[in-house]
Amino acid sequence: MAKDNGPWGKNENISPWGETSEKISKPKVIDLSTIEHLKNNDGFDFKPSWLLIGILLLWIVSGFYQIQPSEQGVVTRFGAYVYTTDAGLHYHLPYPIENVVKVNTTRERSINLGVMEDYRNKMQSFTESHMLTGDENIVDINLTIVWRIKDAKDYLFSMRSPDTTVQVAAQSVLREIVGQSEMQPIITGDRGKVEDETKEELQKVLNEFGSGIEIVRVKLQKADPPKQVVDAFNEVQRAKADMERFKNEAEAYRNEIIPKARGEAAQKLQDAQAYQAAVVNKAKGEAERFNSVYNAYKQGKEVTAKRMYLETMENVVNKSQKIILDPSAKGSNVLPLLPLNANK
Repeated sequence: MAKDNGPWGKNENISPWGETSEKISKPKVIDLSTIEHLKNNDGFDFKPSWLLIGILLLWIVSGFYQIQPSEQGVVTRFGAYVYTTDAGLHYHLPYPIENVVKVNTTRERSINLGVMEDYRNKMQSFTESHMLTGDENIVDINLTIVWRIKDAKDYLFSMRSPDTTVQVAAQSVLREIVGQSEMQPIITGDRGKVEDETKEELQKVLNEFGSGIEIVRVKLQKADPPKQVVDAFNEVQRAKADMERFKNEAEAYRNEIIPKARGEAAQKLQDAQAYQAAVVNKAKGEAERFNSVYNAYKQGKEVTAKRMYLETMENVVNKSQKIILDPSAKGSNVLPLLPLNANK
């Protein structure tokens, strides 16, 4: 008897894919000996314990970390601070139990006050740079602050936004210092004083915050009057410069004339004093000589009178031309002459 065909016109034991139902219903049997053969020949081990051990070792080793000489490592345990490490190789409990944050403590960072970076910050820059001085003038100041991290732990956990904190504190300190100073010294040459005072006061404020920040230097880039009045201010400065120049010239002329006049006055005074001394001494000498002659005259009037006569005649004859005649040559026609003054 012929076998019945299925819905597809074939035997009902044949599937639509051309296989018999008996082959489909029988499950395939895996030969375990084949797997064992693969394990022994190819080295495969399907035990999960070795994989877990490897992962655990990698997790433990991940706790090693290296800190460079320019860094500090801040170790946290579940987000809380634990300790700080310096340069070298260190170990912490693997993540997520502990974590390390490396902070560069030698790199210098800078903040500029009063520098206009774009148009959107124009109004903010104007507010930062224009400050009122102690003599009620407005000065346009640009200031650069260079700082670095001194303590990584304080830097990370004491402030939420260090850059903003330094900027706000610097602006506050600078306004206080400028508000206690006059405009002229700040613009013309006392910038070093402003820089030193700003650095000192800003460091005190940041230390009070426990910021872990050290101010390296403060540089006053610009200190000028506002642009609206800069021309008038320059005219005033030129007038003051001319005044100082004229004043210096007058002082130089005074310093030249006064010492000369004083020298001439001193010379005349010395000459007068010398003439006075000479006249007085001469008068004293003549008076003493007269007294000595008078005393000698009193002791020997005839001798003194004769000596005075002789001295007087000596003075008279000494100033006149003298001719001496030989009395024995009266009868001669030759005039006997002795030229006593020929050599004079």
